[in-house]
Amino acid sequence: MKNIWTSRSSRAEFLLGRYPQCLRRFGAACLIGISCTMSEDISTKRKEKCENCTKQCKKKQSDEAVSSLQDGDVANGEVSGQPVLLSACLSCEGCVSEEETQKISQQSLQEINHVLALNKKCDSSKHKVLVVSVCPQSLPFFAVKFHLDVAVAAQKLCGFLKSVGVKYVFDTTLAASFSILESQREFVQRYRRRHSDVYAMPMFTSSCPGWIRYAEHVLGSLVTPHICTARSPQQVMGSLIKDYFTRQQKLSPDQVYHVVVAPCFDKKLEAVREEFYNSLLQTRDVDCVLTSVEILHMMEQSNVSVEDVEPVPLDHVFGEINDASLMRHEGRGSEGFLEHILKYAAKELFGLDVKEIVYKTLRNRDFQEVVLERDGETLLQFAAVYGFRNIQTLVHRMRKGKVPYQLVEVLSCPGGCLSGRGQAEGEGGRPDRALVQQMEEVYSSLSVRLPEANPEVQRLYEDWLEGEGSPRVQQTLHTHYNNHTQSPSNTPGPDIQW
Repeated sequence: MKNIWTSRSSRAEFLLGRYPQCLRRFGAACLIGISCTMSEDISTKRKEKCENCTKQCKKKQSDEAVSSLQDGDVANGEVSGQPVLLSACLSCEGCVSEEETQKISQQSLQEINHVLALNKKCDSSKHKVLVVSVCPQSLPFFAVKFHLDVAVAAQKLCGFLKSVGVKYVFDTTLAASFSILESQREFVQRYRRRHSDVYAMPMFTSSCPGWIRYAEHVLGSLVTPHICTARSPQQVMGSLIKDYFTRQQKLSPDQVYHVVVAPCFDKKLEAVREEFYNSLLQTRDVDCVLTSVEILHMMEQSNVSVEDVEPVPLDHVFGEINDASLMRHEGRGSEGFLEHILKYAAKELFGLDVKEIVYKTLRNRDFQEVVLERDGETLLQFAAVYGFRNIQTLVHRMRKGKVPYQLVEVLSCPGGCLSGRGQAEGEGGRPDRALVQQMEEVYSSLSVRLPEANPEVQRLYEDWLEGEGSPRVQQTLHTHYNNHTQSPSNTPGPDIQW
């Protein structure tokens, strides 16, 4: 397998390698209206990309393209016969700064190997305790690639990581439970103040860093006040490891090197956000994000075959393993925020016990709607919007003030997190549909457990966070989002029909 971080400069890889087809055709700069300021090491590749989009690389033209969209023009990802400008790639130089790019370039296999090598040297002052957290959406990838049951594949992955020097391996389902619970509570709070707060509704989910980056740098005040403040599962896990777990192990946060294995390259962007950096200790909640494919390549570099790896159970934050079975949350493969929030809100707001959620497909399987009704009256209307062609439809409706939803679960990858380009990309930059289908089947085979039914979550709320709703919960499990756009002209007026 080709090493995506050494076959070209790490900067060029991150900017151009993630979604090569989209970048060659459009160029993400035309999405945000910032011209391409190329550094020398990637100027040739950037020139090749931008030759195809020079006439579009102006904010005015990009805005006009968005404004001119009609609801019926986006069903197949095209507008009046022309490709939709919103490609799946946001991480060009237009919205990734030089400083961010430098930080992202350090999130590589070389950096992990460097940390492992330092641990073998005599100078113990430079030793780090390596902790790896694996997203549940990455485990089906390894199950398919290893041709194993997902539980066995997880143990094989754990065994390999520990064989190269990793001390602890967790999965992030526990962290996702906190993210879901906090999102549920925030939605109910927003709903109750919807008549007094113009920004309360709709609420947008916040777990997808590609969507967050686009919202902050392109949409600005049109969207950022509506984004749920609950941290993503990745960053909740970062807080859990660098705060609670390090204290349990009598370590300082800077003694731990925390790696997250994720299906998406954009998770690297999330890890380097300033609000997740401890300037006093000079450490991040997540030090490095590696995609599933990068971990697979790490195995190939080590000349390790799956058959030779001894299976090892995943670790537990409490150090106890009463139930080692893997679990997942409800939903379509991306933690199921919509389903959890709908069921919770139906109970809290209307006293309704929702057993089954029925999705109504609108334009395509990545733009779906869920409606809660009682006696013919619509109580709640939610939507799941995946992929940037559907996000563009949503943005167009927002500009016109015609968004009927109280909640929108937004993900930048068509198909959701299982289709992340860090594990599902096939030839020509297109998703490997056969692989994605296999991963969906594997993921759906996992047992479901409601986050509120998890006793470990309740224990951590008390032992770690000083109880539900405490100031420490707000500080540790929530964050904020910034408006990086130049003009507040997109701010919605009071006539927006949320």
